[in-house]
Amino acid sequence: MKRFLAVSTLALLAPSFAVHGDPAPVSDTAALETTFDKAIDPQAIGGWIKTMAAYPNQVGSPHDKANAEFELSLFKSWGWKANIEKFDVLFPTPLSEVLETVGPNPFKATLTERPIPGDVTTTHTDGALPAYLAYGADGDVTGDLVYVNYGTEQDYKTLERLGVSVAGKIVIVRYGQVWRGVKFAEAQSHGAIGCIIYSDPGDDGYALDATYPDGSMRPPQGIQRGSAMNITYHPGDPLTPGIGATPGAKRVSLDQATNIQKIPGLPISYGDAQALLARFKGTVAPAAWRGALGVTYRVSGGPAVHLAVKSNWDLKPIYDVIAMLPGSRFPDQWVIRANHHDGWVYGASDPMSGQAALLAEARALGEMARKGWKPGRTIVYASWDGEEPMLLGSTEWAEEHAEELKRKAVIYINTDENMRGFLSALGSDDLRHLINGVANDVKDPETGASLADRLRARTRLRAFDHGSSGQNGSEGDRKTSENAEIPLRPLGSGSDYSSFIDYLGVPSVDLRFTGEASNEGTYHSSYDTFEHHSKFVDPGFVYDALLAKVTGRLVMRAADEDLPIVHPIGLADAMGRYLSDLKRQTDMARAQAVTQEGLLRDRVFQISADPTITNAVPRPLQAVPAFDFAPMDMAVKHLMASAKTYEAAFSAKGALLPQDKKRQLQAVMQDIDQTLTSDIGLPERPWYRNLVYAPGKNTGYSAKTLPGVREAIEDGRWDDARRYIPLTAKVIEAYAARLDQANRILN
Repeated sequence: MKRFLAVSTLALLAPSFAVHGDPAPVSDTAALETTFDKAIDPQAIGGWIKTMAAYPNQVGSPHDKANAEFELSLFKSWGWKANIEKFDVLFPTPLSEVLETVGPNPFKATLTERPIPGDVTTTHTDGALPAYLAYGADGDVTGDLVYVNYGTEQDYKTLERLGVSVAGKIVIVRYGQVWRGVKFAEAQSHGAIGCIIYSDPGDDGYALDATYPDGSMRPPQGIQRGSAMNITYHPGDPLTPGIGATPGAKRVSLDQATNIQKIPGLPISYGDAQALLARFKGTVAPAAWRGALGVTYRVSGGPAVHLAVKSNWDLKPIYDVIAMLPGSRFPDQWVIRANHHDGWVYGASDPMSGQAALLAEARALGEMARKGWKPGRTIVYASWDGEEPMLLGSTEWAEEHAEELKRKAVIYINTDENMRGFLSALGSDDLRHLINGVANDVKDPETGASLADRLRARTRLRAFDHGSSGQNGSEGDRKTSENAEIPLRPLGSGSDYSSFIDYLGVPSVDLRFTGEASNEGTYHSSYDTFEHHSKFVDPGFVYDALLAKVTGRLVMRAADEDLPIVHPIGLADAMGRYLSDLKRQTDMARAQAVTQEGLLRDRVFQISADPTITNAVPRPLQAVPAFDFAPMDMAVKHLMASAKTYEAAFSAKGALLPQDKKRQLQAVMQDIDQTLTSDIGLPERPWYRNLVYAPGKNTGYSAKTLPGVREAIEDGRWDDARRYIPLTAKVIEAYAARLDQANRILN
């Protein structure tokens, strides 16, 4: 790996003045990247954030469209070929909402946020959405409140043990641990008739820091809006699954849409949540369920509340801005880099910090192109609309251009919100080497260390703090954290990469900085403003500019390298871990079922329960059968052997290949990640075609690896597990077989 890095970087980022098909001249990579860095202006980034986050930016708002037109004009002025692609999507907006207690001493929730003194942006309230959860159902319901903690599957098992049912009731749940759409889905699957979500100050409020405007955290009246769409089935427009939402597209009826929730719900502030939770009179909540509000947290005995939501369910236009710099040598190979421009309200941190970084890159690349640099591959910059409601713009564009993207897309590079801190990289495992190359070469502006060394230092320190360094083999782990490539975390969903990796199988990466400052306290609220971002999240826009430098390098390296940019050893390493983890999880589930059987037999639950409170015996866990993982074992073994052969041959011979052989190698490797997809898709959700990476059914955004098998075992669907073991092995074998083709070219 090290040898390849030393050799291959000589050819990266070479300015090309050659005709199509001729080799590009080699140039000084460092000098070219220095030129790019000098063109990144933090103050320009701050100016774009201020302009684009000045007014409410939700889908359908005048300012959201104005931002798209503003960006289009910028791209064109910088020499990009650019246009707007418009789609018509279902986006419900609230007509009326109410949440109030029933009975004596009535209380009514405040579903808007008042301006913050000193924050001018928060006074621009015309057209802003109130408290809102898109794609929750319309409804008018009344029922007793039940507190369900974070609303996870495990939380409902705990309620079952406590003898508490949510059937026919309204749940109140705090944000965190799982995505809000999962909270809806779990609530309705257990019989709840409504769902109220609040941000507890123990998670993003005064328990962590002073509240805005004195600090960065959520003030008592802050409300987190968001999408409640059930992305288990698919993201994007609910009425056009699998096809672009163009004017003439065939649409399903509203009652046929599978990803719209079945119960109504609202987000509220923790100030209002405290008023509701203080009225509970029942069973005290378990210790882990208690947040930071000044109340006794209880799960039952809640007040009766009236919840009503009515929305306008119509089609609204969204505006994707698409800009291109044509490739000089490989015009039909696309490097796609994107962010989104819509927000729930103003959206300074989410998404404009990442969007302004994208604009800074585009300006710098445009200027370099005017001065003679031409990318080898075509560079596509996209500014998506409708990400916040659930990846509308990116999904519709990917579905509309699916066949072309399968032929041309080499990589998809995503950003979203950005903060001060450490580089965070999630992505396809075979992009590990490419990302590490950039992370090793870029310096952190505050410490002077490389971005990779900062991550390694944090890994070592965390190991030390957890008492795991220097004993029983952990010294080897410490050396690994010092020297080895930093692994990527797998992608699930939650941002615009989803359609590219989950649906199309295009290798993808999502980048941001995080960990030393946070926008969590204003996330999806009226307080995610320029004033908040510039004071608390990234003063001076230093890390927004750094994001541009990192992502710009990644774009240029991917565009100018005339060899494949994926390195399969990263996937092979990860696949071994994923399979081992799957087997371990299966063994643990089997042991847990056996253990519980003994507890039930010996009446342990009844004997240990507090007889003064309501409690119940849990349902027996299913006995977990044995599974034959041999097909997956063999496939992973084949993958590892082929990957090692490829990396050795590529390191020794790749840069020395004649141009015709390089083109042959690229033709074999360009769509290799698509071999990890299957037209069958995942059980019960065929839109998700990637059998290695997917968002979890019960986690929402977080990734589940080897999902067809893993989730079947988690859900007790033994037939699906047995079916997807060979199907998953088949896609791994297909990737390995493609590598074998590449090895024949290299050797």
